[in-house]
Amino acid sequence: MKKAKIVIGLGFGDEGKGITTDFLCSENPEAIVIRFSGGQQAAHTVMLNGKKHIHSSFASGALRGLPSYYSEHCTLHPSLLFNEQEELQAKGGNTALYIHPLAKVTTPFDVHQNRNNSKNLAHGTCGKGVGATMKRNEGPYKLYAIDLISPKSLLLEKLKKIANYYGVSDAEELKNDLTYFLDCIEKIDWKIKNYTFLEAYESLIFEGSQGILLDMDHGIFPHVTYANTTSKNAIEICSKLNITDIEMYYVTRCYSTRHGAGFMPNEENITLINKEEETCTFNEYQKEFRLGKLDENLVLHAFEIDKIYSKSIKNYLVITCLDQYQHTIDIKKLTKTFHTIYGSYSPESKAFKTIISN
Repeated sequence: MKKAKIVIGLGFGDEGKGITTDFLCSENPEAIVIRFSGGQQAAHTVMLNGKKHIHSSFASGALRGLPSYYSEHCTLHPSLLFNEQEELQAKGGNTALYIHPLAKVTTPFDVHQNRNNSKNLAHGTCGKGVGATMKRNEGPYKLYAIDLISPKSLLLEKLKKIANYYGVSDAEELKNDLTYFLDCIEKIDWKIKNYTFLEAYESLIFEGSQGILLDMDHGIFPHVTYANTTSKNAIEICSKLNITDIEMYYVTRCYSTRHGAGFMPNEENITLINKEEETCTFNEYQKEFRLGKLDENLVLHAFEIDKIYSKSIKNYLVITCLDQYQHTIDIKKLTKTFHTIYGSYSPESKAFKTIISN
């Protein structure tokens, strides 16, 4: 019987999905890790045996040695993928990445659009082209992973049409980016596989992106991400593979976070310790990394949203960063919902502890 474990963020992203995924990988080393939303904008930090890697274009089992799979719901940027592949290889990680033929490809033109469109900047962006890629693919100017192994003349023609779509075909500033983009496509050993490829694995670990409160259907517009960040996509993939043994791992920090603008209750300038490995910091596009006390009611509301899609009766909660902030959490309120509550006390999976098990 195949088994699936699905990792979902219960907040506005940055909850600790990477370390949770790595924890599950440590217990299931024969598994494959599947990304089912988002793409190259992820920044999932894992530390293992003194090595640190920020997983963006690879799933968070890669440093530990597990292969990655990108579903059709994801975006990928060949230049960023190649750069991370080189970095991961140097650390001894697993660079085997299998990609669904309909995964969406980000081009330098999409990145340019994300970074230079005033309306998009006002909504919020990571500056890596994900939102522009998703929006473009809703229209006729699509570019999929399968196109990356097509005859080069076909790929170049599609890229030309995409450039015209954005009106940036003569942008001098993009020529170097486009040249490197094409070079990376040539260098990468593309492994394009549909979902039947996953049937070879007994254990599947699904790694989510961002958080439920940023979901394009359930977040507060316009400050949302262009993706379904609930378990919706993962559950659909499980259904296609006839997987019914599903466990859900919902993740939150012991405090609230939000990177960028938008609604955030209980926001305040709290003081953290042991934050030397923090990946989320101020950047040009997302701006400030905002903090606040944890709102247990909002955590439970996010869980109720996901119950619309999830078919699991095994629901676990992971509370991360417990070594960073001393704040009393209403555990009694949370234990009514979750079978087991885990705590994470550092960016390493070995620091996971069981807090309460019903």
